[in-house]
Amino acid sequence: MSPDLLFVLLAGVLGLLVGSFSNVLIWRLPRGENVAFPPSHCPHCAHRLAPRDLVPLGSWLSLGGKCRYCRAPIHSRYPLVELLTALGYAAIAALFPFTAFGAGTLGLMLLFTLLLVASVIDLDTSTIPDELTLPGVALGLAFAGLHSATVGETGLPTFGQALQGALLGAGLLVTIDLLGSWVLRRFRERQYPEQPIGYQQLSLALLAGAWLGPWWGLGAALLSAAGNVAARRVVRVPERLTLSGFLLSLLLGSAGFGPGLILMVQGALTAAGAAALVAGVYWWLRRTPEAEEDTPFDPSAMGFGDVKLAAVIGAFLGWERLLVAVVVAVFAGAVLGLAQLALRRENRVKFGPYLALGAVAALLWGGELVAAYRGLLGL
Repeated sequence: MSPDLLFVLLAGVLGLLVGSFSNVLIWRLPRGENVAFPPSHCPHCAHRLAPRDLVPLGSWLSLGGKCRYCRAPIHSRYPLVELLTALGYAAIAALFPFTAFGAGTLGLMLLFTLLLVASVIDLDTSTIPDELTLPGVALGLAFAGLHSATVGETGLPTFGQALQGALLGAGLLVTIDLLGSWVLRRFRERQYPEQPIGYQQLSLALLAGAWLGPWWGLGAALLSAAGNVAARRVVRVPERLTLSGFLLSLLLGSAGFGPGLILMVQGALTAAGAAALVAGVYWWLRRTPEAEEDTPFDPSAMGFGDVKLAAVIGAFLGWERLLVAVVVAVFAGAVLGLAQLALRRENRVKFGPYLALGAVAALLWGGELVAAYRGLLGL
């Protein structure tokens, strides 16, 4: 048996085990529970599960999908997650052999798990936990650093490309959110700006980054946040100035003013993405479930969890495949939305699963799609 085939089989077994743990994350993270303690137990009768109750796929099948102790039904999602993870890991091992991709193969398996867990939680709760996305960005950058030496052979991003992908991923989606939310508010100012850093600072980073570059744009956002801290209140940054200024900047850039349209877009999105991740880390460390329930909010075009999930995808796959993932996600969402509209059903599927689907498509075919696009442009 060849080493690559052996690794495919081992990857499938590993996927079953990781899938079992993924079910723990799916159940406990949205409830704010510790993922290690207490040990696995039935959610209905709270009876601690024995090792024979925790065999991936096998326990559910042998018990007929019911708890051994109280006979309550066990959701079919549990074996489905385990099976999907096993198949996903085996497919990644086959398409990205460990002998050629090294640590990159393990990184892609981790990405698959993050996407699957985030999607199921998003479907259940309309949220994507920071405990998945923010450490996921750091892990994506770490894996990029590990396999950077073989990037010419693997096509996976270097650390610099992964960092750019994470920032542009977050920046692209947060810009869509900023402009979409502004339209939803009928171009009115936010009623509930965050203190000390939030969407107003991200809008400022977007405008400043377009003209001054990404790091000056991030600096402008942090300076505004520092002003809020010093004043002990929200010092408003009017969005009719920042967002309309950003749109005007794009018009001027397309007409040849300033650094040019491409550099302005790149600087703006990178600055907004960097500020979004800083804000995400801040609120992850500071916000409590009680505070989230009591905090009023303005209408939003997109959940902030989607912004951070896009950063995860960019960190693992790089900015080019990130763009492929977003295009596929938007197209898939539009198709399903129209189908449900035709059936007169409300589209309740959140954008996170679409992003995950787009990331899988980008992983499998992103390289070919990017190469074909470059060929059309003669690059």
